[in-house]
Amino acid sequence: MKKLNLFLIRLLQFVVFALFTFFVLVYFGAMVLLPLDIVVLISKLLGSLGLGTLLGAIIAVPVVGYLGKIVYNTPGLIPMIIENGIDLVNVGKQRVEAFNKFAEAAK
Repeated sequence: MKKLNLFLIRLLQFVVFALFTFFVLVYFGAMVLLPLDIVVLISKLLGSLGLGTLLGAIIAVPVVGYLGKIVYNTPGLIPMIIENGIDLVNVGKQRVEAFNKFAEAAK
């Protein structure tokens, strides 16, 4: 019975680890994919207005670059976003390590 309890604890620990890994990947992946999505949306909008999609993309890239510059120059925004991501990593690490107490008790 102890081995079964230990196995279930380790299984739940792995599930929590996988869940927080997914959260962190989604969080930082969204930071990368958001500007690319804006480029695609602006190029599609300009393509629907009669400009070609290639010309729309050529116009959209500097526009998104300028928007990125505005976000970068906003005081404290970038460090706050990075701190939130790091806090998410630390919370995940704490939750995974919390299972070690239960595993020690089950041994």
